[in-house]
Amino acid sequence: MAGLAPASDPALLVGPGTADDAGVYRLGERLALVETTDIITPLVDDPFTFGQIAAANALSDVYAMGGKPLTAMNLVFFPVCVLPLEALGAILAGGLAKITEAGACLVGGHTVEDDELKYGLAVTGTIDPDRIIRNSTARPGDRLILTKPLGTGIISTAIKAEMATAASVAEAIGWMTLLNVVAAELMVEYHASACTDVTGFGLVGHATEMARGAGVTIRLDLAAVPLMAGLAGLIRDGLVPAGCYRNRDFYGPGIAGIDHAADELLPLFDPQTSGGLLIALAPAAADSFLLAAAERGCFAVIIGTVLPQQERPIEIVP
Repeated sequence: MAGLAPASDPALLVGPGTADDAGVYRLGERLALVETTDIITPLVDDPFTFGQIAAANALSDVYAMGGKPLTAMNLVFFPVCVLPLEALGAILAGGLAKITEAGACLVGGHTVEDDELKYGLAVTGTIDPDRIIRNSTARPGDRLILTKPLGTGIISTAIKAEMATAASVAEAIGWMTLLNVVAAELMVEYHASACTDVTGFGLVGHATEMARGAGVTIRLDLAAVPLMAGLAGLIRDGLVPAGCYRNRDFYGPGIAGIDHAADELLPLFDPQTSGGLLIALAPAAADSFLLAAAERGCFAVIIGTVLPQQERPIEIVP
């Protein structure tokens, strides 16, 4: 988009300038639209489960802004000469299950014949313009909370290589199909300073966007970052997605405090699908968030702190 003129419409409250999770367009004094789209290729064999994962992944961008999903449209690229139409029906049924769970309405969609299967959603949500939570507004002193463990990219690679255990597959699917709705409701309630969802750029990539947007440095506590079971063994077996290495090559030079090429950091670069929210909250609010999350059965762990701007955007301590 570098060659495109930026939007000049004053009703556009959040555009692409800070790589935020969704756009926000004001309709009135107390109402704005949250708009996003996301499409992925299959991570699992079961078409219904794939539909659930893809839909949860797309809906997450609305939650990351603090919004409520309102409508969704299916976006499908389908190899009609390779896969039966029953598979397409199951994918769409899985997507609808998550759209319905989110309290949104499926209003239509579009299907394209393609050589490779892809599925996702275009999602519209609503939000109060005064309660938008952006990825670029973290403040020094904030605590950073992560609401899902890392590892879906590595485990998905193991699934494709038929080297993932049944327990690993079940754990990854459980997290990828889990909506971020509870975490989003709590972060709005406790007035989060900033938020992003952790997806394709990995934890370090999305934390870097947060740091650069706000003009701060983010310190991550490596020992506190939650990981799905069995990742170390999968890494030793070489089951690391190419996107993980690309993320490391691109974002690694922005890390201080530790050698970014160490294998122990690979999960922090792992591209996630339908990952958790990375939320910045004032210390007292973070403590309240954790208590409320525990009461509502929402996974949440403090993994770092926001610092005044240092030489590099990310600092990692062992």
